[in-house]
Amino acid sequence: MDRVVVTEASQVAEARRRGIARAQAMGFDETAAGRVAIVVTELATNIVKYGVPGEILVGTYEDATGTGVEVLALDRGEGLPDTTTALRDGHSTGGSAGEGLGAVRRLSDAFDIVSRPGSGTAVLARLSEGRTSAPTSGALPVHGAVSVPLKGEIANGDAYAVRERDDGWTVIVADGLGHGPEAAKASEEAVRVFRRHQDREPSFILSAVHAGLRHTRGGAVSVARYDREAEVVSFAGIGNVLGAVVSGAATKRTVSLAGTAGHAARRIQEFEYPMRPDGLFLLCSDGLATGFSIDGYPGLAAAHPSLVAGVLFRDFARARDDATALVVRGGAP
Repeated sequence: MDRVVVTEASQVAEARRRGIARAQAMGFDETAAGRVAIVVTELATNIVKYGVPGEILVGTYEDATGTGVEVLALDRGEGLPDTTTALRDGHSTGGSAGEGLGAVRRLSDAFDIVSRPGSGTAVLARLSEGRTSAPTSGALPVHGAVSVPLKGEIANGDAYAVRERDDGWTVIVADGLGHGPEAAKASEEAVRVFRRHQDREPSFILSAVHAGLRHTRGGAVSVARYDREAEVVSFAGIGNVLGAVVSGAATKRTVSLAGTAGHAARRIQEFEYPMRPDGLFLLCSDGLATGFSIDGYPGLAAAHPSLVAGVLFRDFARARDDATALVVRGGAP
């Protein structure tokens, strides 16, 4: 994902440029790219007016709901006491026309927002090239993620993948040792191996990844599989890509074993954790603080998975590494 820090008005144009570039890279025509430009501009302008400091993340999505450009606006401003009122055209607390968020929602294929007074605001907008349905608020696909390279780097040393099945899903997050191009090679190779074995159990996949990374600098890798009928997450990890099962009011941390995939792993062991179909599974690289959690965010578990990942990134990302937060729902979309 592209990341643009927004602290003043001149950075709005840079955010818009990144959004247009992503849209054009996906083959969006001029009209569709123009929708992306408007959405990014409105969200970045809102940050300048109400949410400094903040940032815009621009990436792409591909899942059962379709493909397109994904935009996240994350700020640490005062927050909104009432998001419903803020989305109504004509509402403004800053002397503007007050049509920003309302316009973003109308132009988006999927839209979601979470905000609390004193805790900032997070907004998600997804836009496809050819809109075939009315925009939705809070549409919930199975997964969403934020994955951002270290500031100043182009190559992302983290990578992730999701394999959706009728009876559940299997996921991987890989964090190449260090950062930059060589770290990216390791994590990308981990995902390639995952794709070859994605229908196997986590311990088998992780063993294959460990063998496949020997010619790279290696890294931390975790794999999880959810059985929807049994309501169980099976998990295997080497290193500090950490997971958490959020099921009801309970949060259970997963166990990863010490080592470096591709070089040193004393053993590979699979652990099982109960998770209800309405639960969430969080899987984060060590670019996020180990204490990451959504326990202090009432109602966040019901939000779009990409928005949950965005809030985790906003509030727990470290400044010294690539950062990835993957959020997966238990139930079918």
